Amino acid sequence: MMLSTPGLVLHTTPYAETSVVVKVFTRLLGVRAYIIKGVRGRGGRVKQNMLQPLTSLDMVVYDNPHSTLNYVKELTPRHPHLQPDPVAGALRFFMTEVLYKALHDEEPMPDLWDFAEQAASGQWAAASGQQPVLFMLAVARHLGIEPLDNHMPHEPYFDLDQGRFVAAPTETTLAPALSLLLHQYLAAADMPQPPLQERTALLNALIAYYQLHLSGFNNFTSHEILHTILR
Repeated sequence: MMLSTPGLVLHTTPYAETSVVVKVFTRLLGVRAYIIKGVRGRGGRVKQNMLQPLTSLDMVVYDNPHSTLNYVKELTPRHPHLQPDPVAGALRFFMTEVLYKALHDEEPMPDLWDFAEQAASGQWAAASGQQPVLFMLAVARHLGIEPLDNHMPHEPYFDLDQGRFVAAPTETTLAPALSLLLHQYLAAADMPQPPLQERTALLNALIAYYQLHLSGFNNFTSHEILHTILR
C-alpha cells in the first residue's frame, strides 16, 4: 500500500553503497524505518541536508505493516531551509535525541507530532533557555508519564521513581529546592528563566526520570552540548 504522510527525521544510517536507512517519526504511522536510494551518490535526487535531524518532510511511502523496513517513493521539505544557528541547531539535536530514544513503537501520535514539528521549526514561543525542560515535560505528557504535580508543604520532595511529590526523602527523591523548581515548571509554562545551574540540574533530573520510566532511554548525550550553549 502507498500513502502520504508528513514525517520528522530522527536518525540516518548509511545503507549499501549510495542509500541510507532513515528512522522517521511519521504523523500517520508512528515511527518507521525507510530505505532512501541514491542519497550518497553523485546527482542523487535526495540531498543529505534534507535528512538533517528533525527536518520536516512531506512523504509518499510504501507501507507494508508486516515489514520493518519500507521504501520512500517521494519526499519534499515542508518548510524553507533554516539558516545555520548554533543555538537552534543544538536545540533540534537535543529534541531529536529525546524523541529518538523515547519513541519505539509504531503507534501514531499525531498530537505529539504536531507539537514536535512546531518546536523543531522554531515556532515555539518558549525562550531558548527554557525549551529543553519544557520540551521534556511536554513529551512526557504526550507519552502518559508526566510527573504528578501534587506539591504541598508537607510533600516537598519529588520522587523520580514514583513520579510524584512525597513527604520523606529517599534514594530517588530530589532536594526540596529542585523539587520546588519542577513544581513551578509544571504549574506554569510561562515563568522567569532560572539560572543556568538550576536549569541544568533539573534537565539532568528529567533525563534520569525518563530513564526510570521508559525502556531504552539511555546513553543520553546531547544535553552536554546544551549546557555550553544555553547560557
